[in-house]
Amino acid sequence: MLPTTARSVQCAVRLIRTMAANQITPPGPVEVAIHDKLTALLHPSQLTITNESHLHRHHAAMRAQGGGSGESHFAVQVTSDSFKGKNTVQRHRMIYSALADEFAQGLHALSLRTRTPEEAQRLAAQ
Repeated sequence: MLPTTARSVQCAVRLIRTMAANQITPPGPVEVAIHDKLTALLHPSQLTITNESHLHRHHAAMRAQGGGSGESHFAVQVTSDSFKGKNTVQRHRMIYSALADEFAQGLHALSLRTRTPEEAQRLAAQ
């Protein structure tokens, strides 16, 4: 077990790293492509894209990617009428198809939350 001062320093360093990782930075080319393609395809009433790549930089597969943009992991929340009548798998396939080029160029993971406006309203009312 670390002495109290060493633990305090370790916690402070971790906090500083977290704060630095959460600073607002301009979107990179992959994030811009995701935004543009999903907007064109789905005409969403709500679209939130969160770059979570910094949480995965220590993974061996991400280090091996080398000279890429470093944009590898995203969480996407999208609300669109285009999802009406489609189940979750069909919705996700729509998005994966639209982003095929990004996956081929190093996009590694996409966490999706897809809803119709009615589903979003029901959830907001709960």
